[in-house]
Amino acid sequence: MDQERPGGPEQVPGTGHVVDVAGPDPADERLVIRDAATGAAVPDAFQRLWNPHRMAYIDAGREGVGRGHDDDCPFCAAPGMSDEDGLIVARGVHAYVLLNLFPYNNGHLLVCPYRHVPLYDEATPEETREMAELTQTAMRVLRAVSHCDGFNIGMNQGEVAGAGVAAHLHQHIVPRWASDSNFFPIIARTKSMSQLLGDTRRLVAEGWPAAD
Repeated sequence: MDQERPGGPEQVPGTGHVVDVAGPDPADERLVIRDAATGAAVPDAFQRLWNPHRMAYIDAGREGVGRGHDDDCPFCAAPGMSDEDGLIVARGVHAYVLLNLFPYNNGHLLVCPYRHVPLYDEATPEETREMAELTQTAMRVLRAVSHCDGFNIGMNQGEVAGAGVAAHLHQHIVPRWASDSNFFPIIARTKSMSQLLGDTRRLVAEGWPAAD
C-alpha cells in the first residue's frame, strides 16, 4: 500500500528556488518552481510566531508614548489601578512591585518608587531602603514559588542605557533557571513564555508575606 506523501515546499539543490510538491500520488506530482523575483509570499522553511500586539508597544515607543514622558508614565498609572489590572504584586509605603508587561522570563518583576523620579541617585533614603527591602523579599518569594536557580537584578539608567521608561526609576528582578537558555532567544530573539501574566501575578502575590 502506497503511503501518502504530504505536499509542501522543498528546496531545489543548487538553484535557490522553492519547489512545491503537490498530490498524494507520486505519479501525479506537479512541480511548480517559484523564486523571490517572480512570486510573492514564496514558501520557505521557517515557522513564524505572529505577535501583532507588539506593534502597539513599538509604535508607542517611536512616538515617545509610554516611556514616562509628560502624563503617560505607566509606573505612575499602575498604582491607581487594581492589583490585577496593574499587575501589581505588592505595595509598600514608598515603593511597589509589579510584573513586567514584556518579561524576559516568567516572574520578571519591577520595583518602582511611587514618586516620579528618573535616577537612582535622586531617590530618597526612604525610597532606596524600601526598594532594597522589596527586592530581597521578591527574591525569596520567587525562589519559593518558582524554584529558580538565580537572578539578574539591575537598573538601566537613561534611554541611552536601554531604559524603556527612562523617566521613572525601576529595578528589574529576572529569575533564572539552569535550563532557561535555548535557541529561541539566542538565534531568533524570541522567548517562549510558559505562564500567563495574570497567573504569574497571582502566584507571586499569594506567596508574598503579609505586611506587619
